Amino acid sequence: MVEIRKGWNREEMAQKIAGHIPNGAYVNLGIGLPELVANYIPHDREVIFHTENGLLGVGPSPVKENEDDELINAGKKPVTAIKGACFFHHADSFAMIRGGHIDICVLGAFQVSENGDLANWSTGEPGAIPAVGGAMDLVQGVKTIIIFTQHLTKNGEPKIVKHCSYPLTGKGVVSHIYTDYAVIDVKDTGLYVREMAPEIDFDYLKSCTEAELKQY
Repeated sequence: MVEIRKGWNREEMAQKIAGHIPNGAYVNLGIGLPELVANYIPHDREVIFHTENGLLGVGPSPVKENEDDELINAGKKPVTAIKGACFFHHADSFAMIRGGHIDICVLGAFQVSENGDLANWSTGEPGAIPAVGGAMDLVQGVKTIIIFTQHLTKNGEPKIVKHCSYPLTGKGVVSHIYTDYAVIDVKDTGLYVREMAPEIDFDYLKSCTEAELKQY
């Protein structure tokens, strides 16, 4: 367990991920923290959001009085549809994912290993609620997987580890990790730190990361 320092807040993390997404990308956002990314897409970019329950062209969240119980995302949260959006069967949605037609997916994580393995659906503990959803399909079918997570657990344990101890969602699937402490790229030769939060230095980052970290 290590001291927990203050890094970027969730909105700053979401803004950094949004800046990583190129114009014209088709993007799936996981439930929870990843949903914040949609709020920070630069105005000069067009990004088409996909939700696996059957909508391509997800718009911003509606105001309370305009919520429609029949227009929701995969996390059962009310959404809107942009002009030109299309609706389709759940099976067709997964055909898009499995067929490699989605460019980027942003997901949360319990653990990420130094070779890009991801565990994000169960801690494996007795009585834990399994919540795999479409994650296993997404990590296999989407071209780029970005992780949006806190660097440490609430107990100060590392979430970026040498080997995942929780049940895997996918092996070697993660491309980039965005935490409150750093932005890390996953390469064949290891984990490379691209940027660190203002209050975080490399020595501290290494002390709260079980996996080996490298600098560019």
